[in-house]
This record gives sequence, structure tokens and C-alpha cells, in this order.
Amino acid sequence: MDDLKIALVADWLTDQGGAEKVVLALHKIFPSAPIYTSIYNEKSLPQFKDADVRTSFIQNWPFAKKKHQLFLKWMPMAFEQFDLSEFDIVISSSHSCAKGVITKPSAVHFCYCHTPMRYVWDDCHRYLKDYPWPSSVKKLAPYLLHHLRLWDRLAADRVDHFISNSNYIGERIKKYYKRDSKTIYPPIDLSGFKVAEGSGSYYLAVGRLIPYKRFDLIIDAFSHLGFPLKVVGDGPEMKRLKRMAGSNVEFLGFVTDEKLKELYAGCKAFIFPQVEDFGIAPLEAMACGRPVIAYAEGGALETVKEGVSGMFFNTQSVDALVKAVLKFEKKKFDKDEVVKSVADFGMERFEKEIRGFVARKVA
Repeated sequence: MDDLKIALVADWLTDQGGAEKVVLALHKIFPSAPIYTSIYNEKSLPQFKDADVRTSFIQNWPFAKKKHQLFLKWMPMAFEQFDLSEFDIVISSSHSCAKGVITKPSAVHFCYCHTPMRYVWDDCHRYLKDYPWPSSVKKLAPYLLHHLRLWDRLAADRVDHFISNSNYIGERIKKYYKRDSKTIYPPIDLSGFKVAEGSGSYYLAVGRLIPYKRFDLIIDAFSHLGFPLKVVGDGPEMKRLKRMAGSNVEFLGFVTDEKLKELYAGCKAFIFPQVEDFGIAPLEAMACGRPVIAYAEGGALETVKEGVSGMFFNTQSVDALVKAVLKFEKKKFDKDEVVKSVADFGMERFEKEIRGFVARKVA
């Protein structure tokens, strides 16, 4: 495989997130492979400064680096215009349009799929309802999403082999793309995480502040509870969430990796109320010995062990989350057992599985 030319493809590289961590992991495995992406914000993602990042025509459009969502209509064309004819292996990391690149007939295209596009498939109606678009955009959005849905289904046929980031996503790939997939869990960098003494003094939530992450549910619940809550992340929901929050809620915005590790170590528990494809942040919290309070659906069911590394609530509601937190307050977790539960999610395992799967398919 060493004599084959490899290219990586990512939807966009504009914010810190789980998908971006997977792209970085793939870059570390294949450091000489260029990374093709629609938009790259080097200030937000300096960890890619030494990578050969090749962007699309959208890169220099006004607001592209900060508001990539505005340019979704042009994303299919952007990826189809990349010339990948020199590459033998293409690995796309996709939850949007990256899988739609066009490869030469002899090339093998692997798609590491974080999820089929949420906003054109099962979540399309909620996105239209909850996302803070102007009313004029919301009226036009159904027409755009209809065409994007047709393109997305067509683009899925350009992939030779799907890799799902969880069994949950494997089922969704089967449902919407009618394709089988191999589950390879994303990696977490286990180095640098420390298990702090004590039980922590606050609860923690981390992620992009967008509707499906359900930060509104967290804010509402903790405003009722009055327990200290720290929120890490930024996004279009920030202003609305701040208006909802009580004085016990602190918004930290973007923080460095080192600061985030300190916050994980110092929290009582990590709050995870969304239906997530996989969810890297909860694993990072568990690497610090901190348990997770998670909604019982999606990827969390494959990573959090009830009573060992966390606990679940079964209804995505404020009342259910409040009851779960109050129940958690009366429980004790063994930090060593929490840490042990994430031992198999490291980078070494990810690299071995990715290299092995690719090698078998191109042999």
C-alpha cells in the first residue's frame, strides 16, 4: 500500500469538533496525503497548519470561514470540481458532501461516515423548524433540501466502501444509502488526560451550540436545579441560550485543548442529552475519570456503561434530565473503572483498524 497515492477529503475545516478530530487522526496516519476540503479556517484549526490543505472555490467567498452553512447549495459542485485523478485511494470523512468527490475508475474510495446528512434525511423537519434561519431562508430551504437529498443519495453510490463511526450510524447508512458498512470507532487521544482528586465542583457540557445538540435542554434543566454548570463551545444558539440561562450557568466559548482537559478533570459529570452519531467528548471526560449523564439513544449506548462509567435518562426532556442529575447526586462512581472503560478507544487501535481495513480492500 506504500506505493499507492492517497488523498483525504473533509466536508469543511472551520470549527473544533469530533469530525475534525477524525480528519486530524487520518492525517497522522497518512501524513503525506493532501486534504481536500470546501473551506479551511486556519485560525480555528491551527493543528492543520503543517498539512497540505487544498480548498474549493468557496474558500475566499465572504463569510465562508465563519458561516459555512450559508454555502451548502454550492457544496456538491465544490467537491465534484476537485481533480483526484492522480490518487489510487481516497478516504473521505463525511457527514455532508465530501463523499461526493469523483474518482478515477481504478481508485478505491473509502468513506468514513459520521452520519448520513441529518438535515436532508431523518432530521430535516426539525432542522427547518429549530434552526435560527431568517424566515425568507426557511421558505426556500425545503426546495434546496429536496435537491440536496437527491444528490446525496446519488453521491453515496460513488463510495466503494463505507466505514461507520458506530453501529448506530451503520444502521442509518443501511436505511438511507442501502449499503453495508464496517464500524470503526473514532479515536480519542488518551495522552494528557489526568484524573483529578475529589468529586468535582460543577457539571460540564461541551460542543457546537446548534439545535440538535440540545443545549437548550441542559440550560433549562440546570436553571431549575441551580447546580453550577459550565458550557464550552460556540455557535448560532449562543445568544438564545444565554437569555435562557440562570446565574449558575457559565459560558466559556472556545477553549484550548489544555484548558478543556482541565475542565473535564474538574467536573462532577459530563452532560450529554443529544442523539449523537458517536460522541468523542463524553469519552474524553471519562478518560479523566468523570462519569457521563447521557440520553439513552445513539452512539452513547455503545460507549457509556450504565452504573460503571455513567447513567442514562430515557426521555429527551427537562424533567427527565433533572431527575437523572438528582439521581446522580446520590450515586458514587469508581474513577479507575470509568477510565478503564475508554482504554480501547485510543489512537493505536484506530490506526490499526483503519490500515487493516484499507489494506484488505485494496489487496
